[in-house]
Amino acid sequence: MKADLHCHTTMSDGSLGLEETIAQAKRYGIDYFAITDHDTLSSSSRAVVLGERYGVNVIPAVEFSTYDSKHGTKAHIICYNPEKPNRLEGLCLRTCELRKKRGKQMAMKVIEKYPITLESILRYATGSKVIFKCHIMHALMDYGYTTDLYGKVYDELFNPATGLCAEEVSTDMQDYPEVHFVLELIHSAGGVAVLAHPAVFDNFELLEELAAAGKIDGVEVWHQSATEEQRERLLKTAGEHNLITTGGSDFHGFYNHYPIAIGTNYTPDESLQRILKRKIK
Repeated sequence: MKADLHCHTTMSDGSLGLEETIAQAKRYGIDYFAITDHDTLSSSSRAVVLGERYGVNVIPAVEFSTYDSKHGTKAHIICYNPEKPNRLEGLCLRTCELRKKRGKQMAMKVIEKYPITLESILRYATGSKVIFKCHIMHALMDYGYTTDLYGKVYDELFNPATGLCAEEVSTDMQDYPEVHFVLELIHSAGGVAVLAHPAVFDNFELLEELAAAGKIDGVEVWHQSATEEQRERLLKTAGEHNLITTGGSDFHGFYNHYPIAIGTNYTPDESLQRILKRKIK
């Protein structure tokens, strides 16, 4: 079975709509697919229906943005297959409202420096719950201020330490819910909690602590950000604590930081079955 369990659409910071994304998964021969839009489950019901139409099994999922206060960094947690998704709706709403506020603050700062309109940014955020940095950059490209989504202008604006919007970027991180709270909520909703792409935010120590305490169910091993050495470390930790090991493309379409297509990374069949059956241990 081909299972790509990490993918984004225009509901968050992807460039393809829900149906386009599922149709592309079908073209790649994906059997099981997870739409893991940031901090929203809004598309889950429709995604399952569209999956049935295209012959793709869609697993309800959401990627939560969290803050690891102990290590002072972000951590992304993917919730798969929650039995009681309504228990997650409050968290999704609160996080999206905070991100929406920060997104608008960033947009207004950028507009002061680069004379573009808020409407030009919102055009790319249509359908999303939040204004993401990629939406701002896309608008700047339209007006000729840059030819790259990620490059000199992006760093000038969004570098967490020196960028024009540095305050919004750093404050946004600390506004995220605490990682332990999110894990408890996912489990109360009957979901499977997986630490996404640990290499992106250097969450290796966090993973080992959560695994030792029995607070995390799995880890995303097969992700573009991880080196072979890092994958070996993740597999070792997973083996020691019987964690589910997943893989996915983390597809964002045009908004990816690097070229990557749906189906670039897969989740092993054994792990897929554990998620489908919610068999944590």
